[in-house]
Amino acid sequence: MRNLRQLILLLVVAAASMPLHAQSKPVRVVIVGLVHGHVKGFLRELPKSKDATLVAIVESDKALAAQYEKQYSLDHALFHTDLDETLNATHPDAVLVYTTILDHRKVIETAAKHGISSMVEKPLSTTVEDALAIRAASRKYKVHVLVNYETTWYSSNAEALRLAEDKKLGEVRKVVVHDGHEGPSEIGVGPEWLPWLTDPVRNGAGALFDFGCYGADLTTVLMHGQAPTSVTAVSQTDKPNLYPHVEDDATIILHYPGLQSVLMPSWNWSFARKDMELYGTGGLAITVGPSGLRTRFRGEKQEQTSQAPALPENSASSLGYLAAVLHGDLKDTGDLSALDTNIVVMQILDAARTSAATGRTVTLKPLPN
Repeated sequence: MRNLRQLILLLVVAAASMPLHAQSKPVRVVIVGLVHGHVKGFLRELPKSKDATLVAIVESDKALAAQYEKQYSLDHALFHTDLDETLNATHPDAVLVYTTILDHRKVIETAAKHGISSMVEKPLSTTVEDALAIRAASRKYKVHVLVNYETTWYSSNAEALRLAEDKKLGEVRKVVVHDGHEGPSEIGVGPEWLPWLTDPVRNGAGALFDFGCYGADLTTVLMHGQAPTSVTAVSQTDKPNLYPHVEDDATIILHYPGLQSVLMPSWNWSFARKDMELYGTGGLAITVGPSGLRTRFRGEKQEQTSQAPALPENSASSLGYLAAVLHGDLKDTGDLSALDTNIVVMQILDAARTSAATGRTVTLKPLPN
């Protein structure tokens, strides 16, 4: 009997010491839309994920659905065409949204009415109006709305932001963020994606929204959710034969008391890049890819290179983060994927679009709570 009690005690202690996600079941997810090419990454990752299980895919374009079914050897029974019917039949924990950006609001509101949370691809929406409507649905139905950025899972960004937070850089005075690639047409974006990605209504803008959102997101977290006092932006189309309806290059300046953030989204880089530079009164930190970092602190004669510490497992990928939020292990406030952060991101992007169109600096006003 004593040995049995000791065994039970050992099992309890072992269970208590396990990571919380290891004790939780994978979250059940429905993919909504296949027109956003980033869905391919999820379809590659989901079969081996311990954090999420795919229970359905909703796509009204049957030819596109058939293409994905064949390419990824998916069960035909997973595919549906009606979102409401699918949510009623499968009762998932969350929807993963791979529609046009314009359709985010419609999908999120539909899922919210079923009490189901959403994770969408960046940016959150095409307008501030839609962003506020999404927030209203999240509050009314008490569901999570998360935004997935590739750079959220970069340990280099997390370490740079930590150095700033810990005042290792002194007072940060200037931020420079470069994001983009050679252009969606140039890198071979698929025919289901390219038409809406280069449409100012369905995508919100061109490179300004597609890649400006990354820097706006990082700067908003650096500034603890504070919106800039003003936004100034210029944009241009260097390849009108490829992108006749949207800009393919932009520069956005965010002004805060004591700090400037310069965002450089472009479809005209010589190669893909996503990097951030932080300059403070006590040093600098420059990210190099997903995990590399260059730093130099006051008094040092040269830069140092290092690898950023690995992120915690529940913050190292979108599916791990989603599961941790839904299981209550993480709070989705104030971070790179959080809704409150991304409301400010949309305020920045909307102001940048207006500034570029009018040639004037836009002064931001507080949004309604």
